Amino acid sequence: MRYEAPTSIEAAVGLLADAEGLAKVLAGGTDLLVQLRSGRMEPDLVIDIKRIQGMRDIREEEGGYRIGAAVSGAEMSEHEGLSALWPGVVEAAGLIGSTQVQGRATLVGNLCNASPAADSVPAMVAAAATVRVVGPDGARDLPVESVNAGPGKTNLKKGEIVESVFLPARPAKASDAYLRFIPRTEMDIAVVGVGVSLELDGAGAVSAARVSLGAVAPTVLLVEDAAQALIGSTLEEAALEKLAAAASAACKPIDDKRGTVEYRVKVAGVLARRAATIAYERAQARA
Repeated sequence: MRYEAPTSIEAAVGLLADAEGLAKVLAGGTDLLVQLRSGRMEPDLVIDIKRIQGMRDIREEEGGYRIGAAVSGAEMSEHEGLSALWPGVVEAAGLIGSTQVQGRATLVGNLCNASPAADSVPAMVAAAATVRVVGPDGARDLPVESVNAGPGKTNLKKGEIVESVFLPARPAKASDAYLRFIPRTEMDIAVVGVGVSLELDGAGAVSAARVSLGAVAPTVLLVEDAAQALIGSTLEEAALEKLAAAASAACKPIDDKRGTVEYRVKVAGVLARRAATIAYERAQARA
């Protein structure tokens, strides 16, 4: 296995584009190194991107934040501005693994590992986050929900690297939340994950919303019907019931050792209600 640690994104793209055999990008390494040690994967080339300028930075941009591909969950949690603007995304990143893993695990690594149960991805989708992808043909921006094609598969082209995640600006009365259900310990894999982002008008009614579901389909779902159930409401019981019903109806889960289809469908609705309530309370507090 060949290891490279380029100092520019152009060099990294060149290495990846010219690679013969299996090539993998190393950001935090919390998924990749486990796969290597278990023998599940034997790449011919590993490209470490941590030495590339900007990959370890969180910087303000157009009222929002751009997060480099090698920024860890621990670094995100310690950033006051990011935590205040997008608490749901930060708390989702904070659920990836143990305290030790938090010092390495990254949003981009969690995304590109392409697990349907990834914790940070529903939160990013609810936040309308985008990623900047750099490849042989230049740079392009993609919605997070367009990156993954299925379990373990992405829509990235040969030679392309996700350079950063962008979380947009938002008005004062807006916030988000992420909740998951796990069967055993805090380091287990989600049975269901739900991200909700809300904006409120001057009267306290929901004026815009995004609702996303993880671990209930091959890729994270953006559920428009669930969002529409909230718009115009102040989260009255009827709106929450419609939200829960829409979230459950959108699910396309499988039976596995963590939960049955019926169980996941039910839990999705319950978590959607709870996450929406938390996001609404946070948005009110940001007035």
